[in-house]
Amino acid sequence: MARGFTEIKESLGSEYPDVFLILGNDDPRLNEETMVQGEKNELWFYAHNRCLTLGAQRVFGYSHVPPSPFLLKDWEKFDVSRFVDPGCVSPEEGYRSVTLPQHEIRYSTIAEDLDDLAGNSELAKDIFLFHAPPYGTHLDRAALDGKFIDHVPLDVHVGSIAIKRFIESRQPRITLHGHIHESARLTGSWLQKIGATHAFSAAHDGPELALIQFDSQNPSRADRVLL
Repeated sequence: MARGFTEIKESLGSEYPDVFLILGNDDPRLNEETMVQGEKNELWFYAHNRCLTLGAQRVFGYSHVPPSPFLLKDWEKFDVSRFVDPGCVSPEEGYRSVTLPQHEIRYSTIAEDLDDLAGNSELAKDIFLFHAPPYGTHLDRAALDGKFIDHVPLDVHVGSIAIKRFIESRQPRITLHGHIHESARLTGSWLQKIGATHAFSAAHDGPELALIQFDSQNPSRADRVLL
């Protein structure tokens, strides 16, 4: 990955753009060292749990997702409480590529992290790069129709309640999401307006690469491109 970005940077020269990256729930956190080194080499900005600048705007990054059925737990946390949906595996179980204090695994939440990350500042002009989508939207619809665990129907919306509440209360200008690959295919939409916030998802379950193109000053004219 670093080699590829280096080649692009050498090719573009002064036209090389600012690149903001976070890891997703399938990425071992052990790779975080590579992300930090890539920033030192001026290939990208590693944005997880940080506030960075892009011109006159700020860019915040956050990788964690709520508990899932998957066993790699490096980027999973409890969402707003210690509740785990049927069919999902607790962050206290599974495995991790890095060691964390047990009290952090057991008691920290996405909701608390977002409060700490954003602080009390005004976010109306800012961009948030999340891996998880907000709960109960076009962006978090999973292919769980008609599926049950112990006779309990599974919720087809699997996004983050904490992220949804954060967007509703803090109203950043733009939020970017991924994680639920099939959501756009199932709902027919890759965007959602939540109050004044424009939320976009580049998640895709086809063979193409999905890109969201937008003007941060006029997000209502965003477009999704499959390459």
